[in-house]
Amino acid sequence: MNKKAVLFALLFGLAFSGSLWAQQLVKLQDALLIASKNSPDIKIVQLNLVQTQQLLMATEASYKANFRVNLNPITYSNDRVFYALDNQFYTTKNLKSSGNFNISQRLPWTDGTVSLTNTLFWQQSSIEKYANTTSKFNNNVRLQFDQPLFTYNRMKLELNSLQLSFENSQLSYNIQMLQLERSVTQQFYAVYNQQMRLQITLEEYNNQKTNYEIIKNKVEGGLSRLEELYQAELNLASSKSSWENTKVSLDNAKDNFKILIGMDIFNEVNVLADPVVDSVPVDLDQAIKFALENRMELRQRQISIENAKSSLTQTMAFNEFAGNLSLSVGLLGDNENFGHIFTAPTDNEQIALSLQIPIFDWGERKARIKASQTGIETQQINYDDQRNTIIQTVRQTYRNLQNLLNQITIAGQNVRNAQLTYDINNERYINGDLTGMDLNLFQNQLSSKKLDLINAQINYKLEILNMKIQTLYDWETKTSIVPTEFKKNKLI
Repeated sequence: MNKKAVLFALLFGLAFSGSLWAQQLVKLQDALLIASKNSPDIKIVQLNLVQTQQLLMATEASYKANFRVNLNPITYSNDRVFYALDNQFYTTKNLKSSGNFNISQRLPWTDGTVSLTNTLFWQQSSIEKYANTTSKFNNNVRLQFDQPLFTYNRMKLELNSLQLSFENSQLSYNIQMLQLERSVTQQFYAVYNQQMRLQITLEEYNNQKTNYEIIKNKVEGGLSRLEELYQAELNLASSKSSWENTKVSLDNAKDNFKILIGMDIFNEVNVLADPVVDSVPVDLDQAIKFALENRMELRQRQISIENAKSSLTQTMAFNEFAGNLSLSVGLLGDNENFGHIFTAPTDNEQIALSLQIPIFDWGERKARIKASQTGIETQQINYDDQRNTIIQTVRQTYRNLQNLLNQITIAGQNVRNAQLTYDINNERYINGDLTGMDLNLFQNQLSSKKLDLINAQINYKLEILNMKIQTLYDWETKTSIVPTEFKKNKLI
Protein backbone atom coordinates (compact mmCIF):
# COMPACT_ATOMS: atom_id res chain seq x y z
CA MET A 1 0.00 0.00 0.00
CA ASN A 2 1.70 3.25 -1.12
CA LYS A 3 1.37 6.69 0.41
CA LYS A 4 -1.13 7.94 -2.19
CA ALA A 5 -3.35 4.97 -1.54
CA VAL A 6 -3.19 5.57 2.21
CA LEU A 7 -4.08 9.24 1.82
CA PHE A 8 -6.95 8.37 -0.50
CA ALA A 9 -8.21 5.80 1.97
CA LEU A 10 -8.07 8.29 4.81
CA LEU A 11 -9.91 10.97 2.85
CA PHE A 12 -12.45 8.35 1.83
CA GLY A 13 -12.95 7.46 5.47
CA LEU A 14 -13.46 11.10 6.36
CA ALA A 15 -16.07 11.43 3.63
CA PHE A 16 -18.34 8.79 5.09
CA SER A 17 -17.70 9.63 8.72
CA GLY A 18 -18.74 13.28 8.49
CA SER A 19 -18.12 16.54 6.70
CA LEU A 20 -14.58 16.77 5.42
CA TRP A 21 -14.17 20.42 6.42
CA ALA A 22 -15.48 19.68 9.94
CA GLN A 23 -12.60 17.31 10.68
CA GLN A 24 -9.20 18.35 11.99
CA LEU A 25 -6.36 16.27 10.57
CA VAL A 26 -3.68 15.66 13.21
CA LYS A 27 -0.21 14.32 12.47
CA LEU A 28 1.88 12.59 15.10
CA GLN A 29 4.24 15.57 15.49
CA ASP A 30 1.24 17.89 15.92
CA ALA A 31 -0.11 15.65 18.67
CA LEU A 32 3.25 15.55 20.47
CA LEU A 33 3.50 19.35 20.35
CA ILE A 34 -0.02 19.81 21.73
CA ALA A 35 0.59 17.26 24.49
CA SER A 36 3.90 18.85 25.55
CA LYS A 37 2.02 22.11 26.21
CA ASN A 38 -1.16 20.73 27.78
CA SER A 39 -0.23 17.51 29.61
CA PRO A 40 -0.85 17.79 33.41
CA ASP A 41 2.08 15.43 34.12
CA ILE A 42 4.44 17.62 32.11
CA LYS A 43 3.20 20.75 33.87
CA ILE A 44 3.90 19.17 37.27
CA VAL A 45 7.48 18.18 36.45
CA GLN A 46 8.05 21.61 34.87
CA LEU A 47 6.98 23.29 38.12
CA ASN A 48 9.22 20.97 40.12
CA LEU A 49 12.09 21.84 37.79
CA VAL A 50 11.49 25.56 38.31
CA GLN A 51 11.31 25.08 42.08
CA THR A 52 14.63 23.23 42.35
CA GLN A 53 16.28 25.69 39.97
CA GLN A 54 15.18 28.66 42.08
CA LEU A 55 16.37 26.99 45.29
CA LEU A 56 19.76 26.39 43.68
CA MET A 57 19.95 29.99 42.48
CA ALA A 58 19.01 31.25 45.96
CA THR A 59 21.73 29.16 47.60
CA GLU A 60 24.36 30.28 45.10
CA ALA A 61 23.33 33.89 45.72
CA SER A 62 23.69 33.39 49.48
CA TYR A 63 27.38 32.58 48.98
CA LYS A 64 28.04 36.06 47.60
CA ALA A 65 28.72 39.14 49.73
CA ASN A 66 25.68 40.14 51.76
CA PHE A 67 25.08 43.83 52.53
CA ARG A 68 22.68 44.79 55.28
CA VAL A 69 21.69 47.96 57.14
CA ASN A 70 19.72 47.96 60.40
CA LEU A 71 18.36 51.29 61.60
CA ASN A 72 16.80 52.31 64.91
CA PRO A 73 15.95 55.98 64.25
CA ILE A 74 14.70 56.73 67.74
CA THR A 75 14.50 55.01 71.10
CA TYR A 76 13.24 56.97 74.11
CA SER A 77 12.89 55.87 77.72
CA ASN A 78 11.81 57.60 80.93
CA ASP A 79 12.37 55.34 83.98
CA ARG A 80 12.60 55.45 87.74
CA VAL A 81 15.86 53.71 88.67
CA PHE A 82 16.94 52.68 92.18
CA TYR A 83 20.49 53.67 93.17
CA ALA A 84 21.78 51.53 96.02
CA LEU A 85 24.60 53.98 96.84
CA ASP A 86 22.27 56.55 98.38
CA ASN A 87 19.24 54.25 98.69
CA GLN A 88 16.94 56.39 96.51
CA PHE A 89 15.00 56.32 93.23
CA TYR A 90 15.85 58.81 90.52
CA THR A 91 14.29 59.57 87.17
CA THR A 92 16.49 58.82 84.14
CA LYS A 93 15.76 59.88 80.60
CA ASN A 94 17.44 58.37 77.51
CA LEU A 95 17.11 59.32 73.85
CA LYS A 96 19.01 57.11 71.42
CA SER A 97 19.41 56.76 67.66
CA SER A 98 21.55 54.02 66.08
CA GLY A 99 22.44 52.26 62.86
CA ASN A 100 24.33 49.14 61.93
CA PHE A 101 25.99 48.41 58.57
CA ASN A 102 27.19 44.86 57.93
CA ILE A 103 29.00 43.14 55.07
CA SER A 104 29.34 39.38 55.37
CA GLN A 105 30.96 36.94 52.99
CA ARG A 106 30.58 33.17 53.29
CA LEU A 107 33.61 31.14 52.19
CA PRO A 108 32.41 27.93 50.48
CA TRP A 109 35.94 26.51 50.19
CA THR A 110 36.49 26.64 54.01
CA ASP A 111 32.90 26.87 55.36
CA GLY A 112 33.97 30.03 57.19
CA THR A 113 32.50 33.53 57.33
CA VAL A 114 34.19 36.94 57.12
CA SER A 115 32.20 39.97 58.23
CA LEU A 116 32.78 43.68 58.53
CA THR A 117 30.45 45.54 60.90
CA ASN A 118 30.14 49.22 61.67
CA THR A 119 27.81 50.36 64.45
CA LEU A 120 27.13 54.07 64.98
CA PHE A 121 24.84 55.48 67.64
CA TRP A 122 24.06 58.75 69.35
CA GLN A 123 22.72 58.89 72.89
CA GLN A 124 21.42 61.69 75.08
CA SER A 125 20.76 60.96 78.74
CA SER A 126 19.89 62.79 81.92
CA ILE A 127 19.65 61.69 85.56
CA GLU A 128 17.53 63.59 88.05
CA LYS A 129 20.25 63.26 90.68
CA TYR A 130 22.81 65.23 88.67
CA ALA A 131 20.43 67.69 87.09
CA ASN A 132 22.32 67.75 83.79
CA THR A 133 22.05 66.31 80.32
CA THR A 134 24.85 64.60 78.40
CA SER A 135 25.05 63.51 74.78
CA LYS A 136 27.66 61.45 72.97
CA PHE A 137 28.42 59.78 69.65
CA ASN A 138 29.81 56.25 69.60
CA ASN A 139 31.20 54.26 66.65
CA ASN A 140 32.40 50.66 66.68
CA VAL A 141 33.97 49.12 63.55
CA ARG A 142 34.87 45.41 63.65
CA LEU A 143 36.33 42.81 61.27
CA GLN A 144 35.53 39.22 62.27
CA PHE A 145 36.40 35.77 60.97
CA ASP A 146 34.64 32.57 62.11
CA GLN A 147 35.91 29.16 61.04
CA PRO A 148 34.54 25.71 62.00
CA LEU A 149 37.31 23.18 62.71
CA PHE A 150 37.66 19.39 62.48
CA THR A 151 34.35 18.91 60.64
CA TYR A 152 32.99 18.64 57.11
CA ASN A 153 32.23 21.59 54.86
CA ARG A 154 28.50 22.09 55.33
CA MET A 155 28.22 24.84 52.73
CA LYS A 156 29.86 22.74 50.03
CA LEU A 157 27.68 19.74 50.89
CA GLU A 158 24.52 21.87 50.80
CA LEU A 159 25.38 23.32 47.40
CA ASN A 160 26.25 19.90 45.98
CA SER A 161 22.96 18.48 47.26
CA LEU A 162 20.95 21.24 45.59
CA GLN A 163 22.88 20.85 42.34
CA LEU A 164 22.09 17.13 42.34
CA SER A 165 18.44 17.86 43.13
CA PHE A 166 18.22 20.27 40.20
CA GLU A 167 19.92 17.80 37.87
CA ASN A 168 17.53 15.09 39.04
CA SER A 169 14.58 17.37 38.24
CA GLN A 170 15.98 17.94 34.75
CA LEU A 171 16.28 14.19 34.27
CA SER A 172 12.74 13.60 35.55
CA TYR A 173 11.42 16.20 33.11
CA ASN A 174 13.23 14.63 30.16
CA ILE A 175 12.14 11.12 31.15
CA GLN A 176 8.54 12.32 31.49
CA MET A 177 8.72 13.85 28.02
CA LEU A 178 9.87 10.52 26.60
CA GLN A 179 7.09 8.70 28.41
CA LEU A 180 4.61 11.23 27.06
CA GLU A 181 5.92 10.63 23.55
CA ARG A 182 5.37 6.90 24.04
CA SER A 183 1.81 7.37 25.37
CA VAL A 184 0.80 9.85 22.68
CA THR A 185 2.24 7.67 19.93
CA GLN A 186 0.39 4.62 21.24
CA GLN A 187 -2.92 6.50 21.42
CA PHE A 188 -2.27 8.08 18.03
CA TYR A 189 -1.85 4.69 16.38
CA ALA A 190 -4.79 3.31 18.35
CA VAL A 191 -6.96 5.90 16.61
CA TYR A 192 -5.30 5.14 13.28
CA ASN A 193 -5.93 1.44 13.83
CA GLN A 194 -9.62 2.08 14.39
CA GLN A 195 -9.77 4.34 11.32
CA MET A 196 -8.33 1.54 9.18
CA ARG A 197 -10.66 -0.98 10.81
CA LEU A 198 -13.54 1.29 9.88
CA GLN A 199 -12.32 1.40 6.29
CA ILE A 200 -11.96 -2.39 6.15
CA THR A 201 -15.38 -3.04 7.70
CA LEU A 202 -16.89 -0.54 5.25
CA GLU A 203 -15.29 -2.35 2.34
CA GLU A 204 -16.66 -5.60 3.73
CA TYR A 205 -20.10 -4.03 4.15
CA ASN A 206 -20.07 -2.71 0.57
CA ASN A 207 -19.02 -6.14 -0.72
CA GLN A 208 -21.88 -7.75 1.18
CA LYS A 209 -24.35 -5.23 -0.25
CA THR A 210 -23.12 -6.00 -3.76
CA ASN A 211 -23.37 -9.73 -3.14
CA TYR A 212 -26.84 -9.29 -1.64
CA GLU A 213 -28.07 -7.47 -4.74
CA ILE A 214 -26.57 -10.16 -6.98
CA ILE A 215 -28.16 -13.07 -5.10
CA LYS A 216 -31.45 -11.19 -4.77
CA ASN A 217 -31.66 -10.80 -8.56
CA LYS A 218 -30.72 -14.47 -9.06
CA VAL A 219 -33.37 -15.65 -6.59
CA GLU A 220 -36.00 -13.47 -8.24
CA GLY A 221 -34.95 -14.95 -11.61
CA GLY A 222 -35.17 -18.47 -10.22
CA LEU A 223 -31.44 -19.08 -10.62
CA SER A 224 -30.68 -19.53 -6.89
CA ARG A 225 -32.39 -20.99 -3.90
CA LEU A 226 -34.23 -18.80 -1.38
CA GLU A 227 -31.95 -19.85 1.49
CA GLU A 228 -29.05 -18.19 -0.35
CA LEU A 229 -30.94 -14.89 -0.09
CA TYR A 230 -31.47 -15.44 3.64
CA GLN A 231 -27.76 -16.13 4.07
CA ALA A 232 -26.90 -12.98 2.09
CA GLU A 233 -29.21 -10.94 4.32
CA LEU A 234 -27.53 -12.43 7.39
CA ASN A 235 -24.06 -11.64 6.04
CA LEU A 236 -25.15 -8.09 5.19
CA ALA A 237 -26.60 -7.50 8.67
CA SER A 238 -23.47 -8.90 10.33
CA SER A 239 -21.14 -6.72 8.27
CA LYS A 240 -23.26 -3.64 9.01
CA SER A 241 -23.15 -4.45 12.72
CA SER A 242 -19.35 -4.75 12.58
CA TRP A 243 -19.14 -1.42 10.80
CA GLU A 244 -21.35 0.29 13.39
CA ASN A 245 -19.37 -1.25 16.28
CA THR A 246 -16.13 -0.05 14.73
CA LYS A 247 -17.46 3.49 14.47
CA VAL A 248 -18.21 3.44 18.21
CA SER A 249 -14.73 2.08 18.96
CA LEU A 250 -13.20 4.81 16.80
CA ASP A 251 -15.11 7.55 18.61
CA ASN A 252 -14.00 6.15 21.99
CA ALA A 253 -10.37 5.97 20.83
CA LYS A 254 -10.56 9.59 19.63
CA ASP A 255 -11.89 10.74 23.00
CA ASN A 256 -9.05 8.97 24.81
CA PHE A 257 -6.57 10.53 22.42
CA LYS A 258 -7.95 14.06 22.82
CA ILE A 259 -7.96 13.82 26.62
CA LEU A 260 -4.37 12.57 26.65
CA ILE A 261 -2.96 15.40 24.54
CA GLY A 262 -5.18 18.07 26.11
CA MET A 263 -7.47 18.86 23.17
CA ASP A 264 -11.09 19.94 23.49
CA ILE A 265 -13.04 16.69 23.63
CA PHE A 266 -15.76 18.18 21.42
CA ASN A 267 -13.34 18.83 18.55
CA GLU A 268 -13.69 16.48 15.59
CA VAL A 269 -10.32 14.97 14.69
CA ASN A 270 -8.79 12.33 12.49
CA VAL A 271 -5.17 11.26 12.54
CA LEU A 272 -3.00 11.26 9.46
CA ALA A 273 -0.36 8.53 9.57
CA ASP A 274 2.00 6.88 7.15
CA PRO A 275 1.83 3.12 7.74
CA VAL A 276 4.52 2.29 5.21
CA VAL A 277 7.37 0.58 7.06
CA ASP A 278 10.94 0.94 5.92
CA SER A 279 13.34 -1.41 7.62
CA VAL A 280 15.47 0.56 10.12
CA PRO A 281 18.90 -1.02 10.67
CA VAL A 282 19.73 -1.44 14.37
CA ASP A 283 23.03 -2.82 15.65
CA LEU A 284 22.53 -4.64 18.97
CA ASP A 285 26.00 -3.98 20.41
CA GLN A 286 25.78 -0.32 19.49
CA ALA A 287 22.28 -0.09 20.96
CA ILE A 288 23.47 -1.48 24.30
CA LYS A 289 26.43 0.92 24.27
CA PHE A 290 24.15 3.92 23.62
CA ALA A 291 21.73 2.81 26.34
CA LEU A 292 24.44 2.47 29.00
CA GLU A 293 25.97 5.81 28.04
CA ASN A 294 22.77 7.81 27.66
CA ARG A 295 20.00 6.43 29.83
CA MET A 296 19.06 9.10 32.35
CA GLU A 297 17.76 6.53 34.83
CA LEU A 298 21.36 5.40 35.37
CA ARG A 299 22.42 8.95 36.16
CA GLN A 300 19.52 9.20 38.60
CA ARG A 301 20.84 6.08 40.33
CA GLN A 302 24.27 7.70 40.48
CA ILE A 303 22.70 10.76 42.06
CA SER A 304 21.04 8.52 44.66
CA ILE A 305 24.45 7.02 45.46
CA GLU A 306 26.01 10.48 45.80
CA ASN A 307 23.14 11.62 48.05
CA ALA A 308 23.62 8.52 50.19
CA LYS A 309 27.31 9.37 50.52
CA SER A 310 26.42 12.92 51.56
CA SER A 311 24.07 11.47 54.15
CA LEU A 312 26.96 9.36 55.47
CA THR A 313 29.14 12.48 55.74
CA GLN A 314 26.43 14.21 57.78
CA THR A 315 25.95 11.14 59.96
CA MET A 316 29.66 10.89 60.69
CA ALA A 317 29.44 14.44 62.11
CA PHE A 318 27.00 13.23 64.77
CA ASN A 319 28.66 13.53 68.21
CA GLU A 320 31.93 14.33 66.47
CA PHE A 321 35.04 16.03 67.82
CA ALA A 322 34.75 19.54 66.42
CA GLY A 323 35.72 23.10 67.15
CA ASN A 324 35.31 26.71 66.14
CA LEU A 325 37.86 29.52 65.81
CA SER A 326 36.72 33.14 66.03
CA LEU A 327 39.01 36.13 65.38
CA SER A 328 37.96 39.75 65.72
CA VAL A 329 39.75 43.12 65.46
CA GLY A 330 38.22 46.57 65.63
CA LEU A 331 38.23 50.17 66.74
CA LEU A 332 35.88 51.85 69.21
CA GLY A 333 35.57 55.60 69.38
CA ASP A 334 33.29 57.96 71.26
CA ASN A 335 33.02 61.72 71.63
CA GLU A 336 30.47 64.43 72.14
CA ASN A 337 31.52 65.85 68.77
CA PHE A 338 30.83 63.61 65.78
CA GLY A 339 33.91 64.82 63.93
CA HIS A 340 36.21 63.74 66.80
CA ILE A 341 34.89 60.23 67.36
CA PHE A 342 38.19 58.59 66.48
CA THR A 343 40.45 61.23 68.07
CA ALA A 344 41.41 58.72 70.78
CA PRO A 345 40.10 55.33 69.62
CA THR A 346 40.27 52.13 71.61
CA ASP A 347 41.58 48.93 70.02
CA ASN A 348 39.34 45.87 70.33
CA GLU A 349 40.79 42.42 69.67
CA GLN A 350 39.30 39.05 70.42
CA ILE A 351 40.29 35.46 69.79
CA ALA A 352 38.23 32.47 70.84
CA LEU A 353 38.71 28.76 70.36
CA SER A 354 35.94 26.37 71.34
CA LEU A 355 36.02 22.58 71.22
CA GLN A 356 33.28 19.97 71.29
CA ILE A 357 34.60 16.71 72.75
CA PRO A 358 32.23 13.71 72.84
CA ILE A 359 32.85 11.28 75.69
CA PHE A 360 30.47 8.34 75.37
CA ASP A 361 27.24 7.90 73.38
CA TRP A 362 26.46 4.20 74.01
CA GLY A 363 27.24 3.31 70.36
CA GLU A 364 24.65 5.68 68.84
CA ARG A 365 27.08 7.29 66.36
CA LYS A 366 28.48 3.94 65.26
CA ALA A 367 24.99 2.54 64.63
CA ARG A 368 23.94 5.60 62.64
CA ILE A 369 27.07 5.37 60.47
CA LYS A 370 26.41 1.68 59.82
CA ALA A 371 22.83 2.48 58.77
CA SER A 372 24.08 5.14 56.33
CA GLN A 373 26.67 2.76 54.87
CA THR A 374 23.91 0.22 54.33
CA GLY A 375 21.98 2.90 52.42
CA ILE A 376 24.95 3.38 50.06
CA GLU A 377 25.16 -0.36 49.44
CA THR A 378 21.41 -0.45 48.71
CA GLN A 379 21.71 2.35 46.15
CA GLN A 380 24.66 0.60 44.50
CA ILE A 381 22.60 -2.60 44.17
CA ASN A 382 19.76 -0.54 42.63
CA TYR A 383 22.23 0.94 40.14
CA ASP A 384 23.54 -2.49 39.10
CA ASP A 385 19.98 -3.83 38.82
CA GLN A 386 18.93 -0.85 36.68
CA ARG A 387 21.93 -1.41 34.43
CA ASN A 388 21.08 -5.10 33.91
CA THR A 389 17.41 -4.24 33.30
CA ILE A 390 18.38 -1.73 30.61
CA ILE A 391 20.57 -4.30 28.84
CA GLN A 392 17.81 -6.90 29.04
CA THR A 393 15.17 -4.49 27.69
CA VAL A 394 17.36 -3.41 24.75
CA ARG A 395 18.01 -7.05 23.81
CA GLN A 396 14.29 -7.87 23.98
CA THR A 397 13.39 -4.81 21.90
CA TYR A 398 15.97 -5.76 19.29
CA ARG A 399 14.51 -9.30 19.02
CA ASN A 400 11.00 -7.87 18.73
CA LEU A 401 12.08 -5.62 15.87
CA GLN A 402 13.56 -8.51 13.91
CA ASN A 403 10.45 -10.60 14.50
CA LEU A 404 8.08 -7.78 13.52
CA LEU A 405 9.88 -7.28 10.22
CA ASN A 406 9.28 -10.95 9.46
CA GLN A 407 5.66 -10.63 10.56
CA ILE A 408 5.11 -7.65 8.24
CA THR A 409 6.52 -9.62 5.29
CA ILE A 410 4.32 -12.61 6.12
CA ALA A 411 1.25 -10.43 6.73
CA GLY A 412 1.75 -8.64 3.40
CA GLN A 413 1.92 -11.95 1.57
CA ASN A 414 -1.16 -13.19 3.45
CA VAL A 415 -3.14 -10.11 2.37
CA ARG A 416 -2.22 -10.67 -1.27
CA ASN A 417 -3.16 -14.35 -1.07
CA ALA A 418 -6.39 -13.64 0.81
CA GLN A 419 -7.37 -11.01 -1.77
CA LEU A 420 -6.73 -13.39 -4.68
CA THR A 421 -8.60 -16.15 -2.84
CA TYR A 422 -11.56 -13.87 -2.22
CA ASP A 423 -11.66 -12.65 -5.84
CA ILE A 424 -11.62 -16.21 -7.18
CA ASN A 425 -14.35 -17.39 -4.81
CA ASN A 426 -16.40 -14.28 -5.41
CA GLU A 427 -16.53 -15.26 -9.09
CA ARG A 428 -17.59 -18.76 -8.05
CA TYR A 429 -20.27 -17.22 -5.84
CA ILE A 430 -21.56 -15.06 -8.71
CA ASN A 431 -21.63 -18.15 -10.94
CA GLY A 432 -23.56 -20.08 -8.30
CA ASP A 433 -20.75 -22.51 -7.50
CA LEU A 434 -20.29 -21.31 -3.91
CA THR A 435 -22.70 -20.64 -1.06
CA GLY A 436 -22.98 -17.28 0.70
CA MET A 437 -21.80 -18.86 3.96
CA ASP A 438 -18.61 -20.08 2.30
CA LEU A 439 -17.98 -16.72 0.65
CA ASN A 440 -18.45 -14.99 4.02
CA LEU A 441 -15.60 -17.10 5.43
CA PHE A 442 -13.29 -15.85 2.68
CA GLN A 443 -14.46 -12.27 3.29
CA ASN A 444 -13.71 -12.57 7.02
CA GLN A 445 -10.33 -14.07 6.21
CA LEU A 446 -9.48 -11.14 3.93
CA SER A 447 -10.52 -8.58 6.55
CA SER A 448 -8.56 -10.40 9.24
CA LYS A 449 -5.37 -10.50 7.17
CA LYS A 450 -5.64 -6.80 6.36
CA LEU A 451 -5.93 -6.02 10.08
CA ASP A 452 -2.97 -8.30 10.81
CA LEU A 453 -0.84 -6.30 8.38
CA ILE A 454 -1.93 -2.97 9.88
CA ASN A 455 -1.24 -4.23 13.41
CA ALA A 456 2.20 -5.53 12.44
CA GLN A 457 3.10 -2.19 10.82
CA ILE A 458 1.91 -0.21 13.85
CA ASN A 459 3.70 -2.54 16.27
CA TYR A 460 6.94 -2.12 14.33
CA LYS A 461 6.68 1.68 14.47
CA LEU A 462 5.96 1.54 18.20
CA GLU A 463 8.90 -0.80 18.75
CA ILE A 464 11.23 1.52 16.82
CA LEU A 465 10.06 4.30 19.13
CA ASN A 466 10.68 1.99 22.08
CA MET A 467 14.25 1.38 20.88
CA LYS A 468 14.69 5.15 20.54
CA ILE A 469 13.53 5.64 24.14
CA GLN A 470 15.65 2.75 25.43
CA THR A 471 18.86 4.03 23.80
CA LEU A 472 18.15 7.78 23.51
CA TYR A 473 19.23 7.47 19.90
CA ASP A 474 17.03 8.02 16.85
CA TRP A 475 17.83 5.05 14.60
CA GLU A 476 15.81 6.46 11.70
CA THR A 477 17.70 9.76 11.52
CA LYS A 478 20.88 8.37 13.14
CA THR A 479 21.07 11.22 15.65
CA SER A 480 21.46 11.29 19.42
CA ILE A 481 18.55 12.72 21.41
CA VAL A 482 20.42 13.07 24.72
CA PRO A 483 19.43 16.43 26.33
CA THR A 484 22.23 19.03 26.36
CA GLU A 485 22.16 19.48 30.13
CA PHE A 486 22.53 15.72 30.60
CA LYS A 487 25.60 15.62 28.34
CA LYS A 488 27.07 18.38 30.49
CA ASN A 489 26.31 16.80 33.87
CA LYS A 490 26.59 13.05 33.38
CA LEU A 491 29.48 11.19 34.94
CA ILE A 492 30.40 8.30 32.62
